[in-house]
Amino acid sequence: MHIILCTVRKNLPSRGKMDRVQEITLSSLCDSDFVKPFRMNYTQNGIEKIWDLIKIHNSVSIFIYNTTRNVLVFVKQFRPAVYLASIPEHDRGMKIDTSKYPPESGITLELCAGIVDKDLPLEEIARTEVLEECGYDVPVSKFERIIAYRSGIGVSGDKQTIFYTEVTDNMKVGEGGGNLEEGEFIEVVEMTIPEAKKYVDKGTVQSPGAFIFALFWFFQNKCTS
Repeated sequence: MHIILCTVRKNLPSRGKMDRVQEITLSSLCDSDFVKPFRMNYTQNGIEKIWDLIKIHNSVSIFIYNTTRNVLVFVKQFRPAVYLASIPEHDRGMKIDTSKYPPESGITLELCAGIVDKDLPLEEIARTEVLEECGYDVPVSKFERIIAYRSGIGVSGDKQTIFYTEVTDNMKVGEGGGNLEEGEFIEVVEMTIPEAKKYVDKGTVQSPGAFIFALFWFFQNKCTS
């Protein structure tokens, strides 16, 4: 059975604490505009096989470097999948006890990112995400493509494209935080280069693989200190 953490937003509240997540319940996934589970039946070398898959949108992510203050710009947000994975299987009932399993265990440090759900150049989608999530108005020409790769190769095989861009304080036109009308709740995080190196040296981090890859790409190709 495929399950998903669900939240129904009846009103649009002002931004508060990110870990104020309550009334968490689990239910079977029947219909979604973002995730579509299905099954593939195939024969390989004469052997019949079955594989369960999930269709999701492709995405872009952006590594942002503020050259005015020499800081890296990331985002934090609550990820239901990470939160659920932090809870032992035997305690994943229909209702989650948030006093026993605090929601902050589902908060991750990531690159600014977004799904590809519009017929636009990827650089334009990346520009929109940087503006909405981090508040910087960056020209499309300032986005450098790092790499495109396949993510979730066991279940989705979606294509993710990572960009690099440099910003200045003069480009800051808003607070960021994501599109509140779409239910996004994002915190902008700035880290110095030494802080970022210390973060990845911890050995275990609350971040996706693309974040780690982009950091090491930056250290090797852009970092001069």
